[in-house]
Amino acid sequence: MTLKYYQDNAQTFFDGTVNVDMSSLYETFTKHLAPGARVLDAGCGSGRDAKAFLKMGYQVEAFDASSAMVDLAREHTGLPVQLMTFADVEWKEKFDGIWCCASLLHVPAVELPGVMRRLADALKPGGVWYVSFKYGKGEREVDGRRFTDMREVRLQKLLQEVVGIETIALWLTQDSRPMRDEVWLNGMLQKE
Repeated sequence: MTLKYYQDNAQTFFDGTVNVDMSSLYETFTKHLAPGARVLDAGCGSGRDAKAFLKMGYQVEAFDASSAMVDLAREHTGLPVQLMTFADVEWKEKFDGIWCCASLLHVPAVELPGVMRRLADALKPGGVWYVSFKYGKGEREVDGRRFTDMREVRLQKLLQEVVGIETIALWLTQDSRPMRDEVWLNGMLQKE
């Protein structure tokens, strides 16, 4: 369902997200990274964030589950963006930072603990991990996309199932896109 949405609406989604200013979130994430650190943009969408991290001098890898989005992200970033899902993640302690901006929210709640463990395994000890979810309770479908919404307590409970991951900070932000009034739950996490 969600994958079909991104396949059918890739260019529209790209156009609506590629130029959104995410600099304050980048700053919160990158202050924990050494120069030249290895970063994974997991569920990269347009490639906006992967391109930004590349310009900052980081070694960037990126993937998305939609082949249409992968094509657009490859063109936008010049990176060999991979076509894969969270279930395909098999890296072990490869990345200094993982960026999951508005991507994990499409994973069904029942699958999130396993997906989070896979991503945690891909993170080096001491590595940092940014996650964001739409602020709310439960799961829902909107216009052909499924969402797992989060509030602080639910995210903390989920993270208890991911051994070795600690919360550095949780905070709320307003959507940066024009004409959107959604609230986002942001999390900065770290591997012990």
